[in-house]
Amino acid sequence: MTRIVGERDLDATRFDAEDARAALRDIVRTRRFDERALALQRRGWMSGYPPFEGQEAAQVGAAHAMRGDDRLFPTYRSNALQIARGVPMSDILLFRRGFPEYHSDHDVPVFPQAVPIASQIPHAAGAGMAANYRGEDWASLVCFGDGATSEGDFHEGLNFAGVFDAPTVFFCENNGWAISLPERRQTASESIAIKAEAYGIEGVRVDGNDPLATRAVVADALERARDGDPVLVEALTYRRGAHTTADDPSQYRDGDPDLPAWRTRDPLDRFAEWCEDRGIVDGDFVEAATEAADEELTEAVETAESVPRPDPEELFDAAYEDLPPNVRRQREEAGAVADDHPDSYELDR
Repeated sequence: MTRIVGERDLDATRFDAEDARAALRDIVRTRRFDERALALQRRGWMSGYPPFEGQEAAQVGAAHAMRGDDRLFPTYRSNALQIARGVPMSDILLFRRGFPEYHSDHDVPVFPQAVPIASQIPHAAGAGMAANYRGEDWASLVCFGDGATSEGDFHEGLNFAGVFDAPTVFFCENNGWAISLPERRQTASESIAIKAEAYGIEGVRVDGNDPLATRAVVADALERARDGDPVLVEALTYRRGAHTTADDPSQYRDGDPDLPAWRTRDPLDRFAEWCEDRGIVDGDFVEAATEAADEELTEAVETAESVPRPDPEELFDAAYEDLPPNVRRQREEAGAVADDHPDSYELDR
């Protein structure tokens, strides 16, 4: 049975003042990360970047709903969720510079970002099945966009979860666009949440620009999942920027007249105003949180820049135990290029 929550009334959501302050603080932190990362990419500091501006509230709300031992399966646009979950900003920046994804020794139970669309969904269902086999009491939360629901991996993952009662929450950030394709062009379904019915699991829809409502819905879903009832959560949000830094949304998006104002409004402004109106924060809160985030980002960038660049020959170390002759030649050629042109492997700072 699909339960449609829609736009939530924040006053009716379970929370206390510190919950709201923590959510607003992380929305500010992740917004500043997104802005800084975009600026760094534009100057050549990293090769590419997928902006998430507009989706911070959905991701922060979901992160704050998770227990410490719950497993996170992120997609490439889940940076806000990872940061709010505890992944160091420097790890995400290093990944975008071509380094191994988790450079630090943090203990957040999070799997690698999935760049192929929807490939992480069966992984999350399988991990949930493993938790059942081992008698462990944690749930998987897997993130994806609305476009991923048109991929076979989505259907396979939900089908396995439904059949085997895998403790998995499928968290769809419906930002209205599957790259350049609007939702109405990539699915004829009434909603994403209603697709859960085909697999015998619950589907629920929530205002993804409301971090407290998202937290409440995802927390309920995780509890149900741990009891053997997987859930599909559709968070209605909006991608305010490009799909990636290689994308030009002006070529396909000329406003979104079909979407309500609450969905396209900046979730940071909206939530900050709500908190101020109720005396939860004062007028200096966002400014102070921004300053703290900028300090954190400066340290993260310095950490990322301090990591020595890898030897290009290391690309070949994990490919074969004994390198075939053609791969051995490629390794030697890569080393020779690095020796002759050492500056060519340095990223512009």
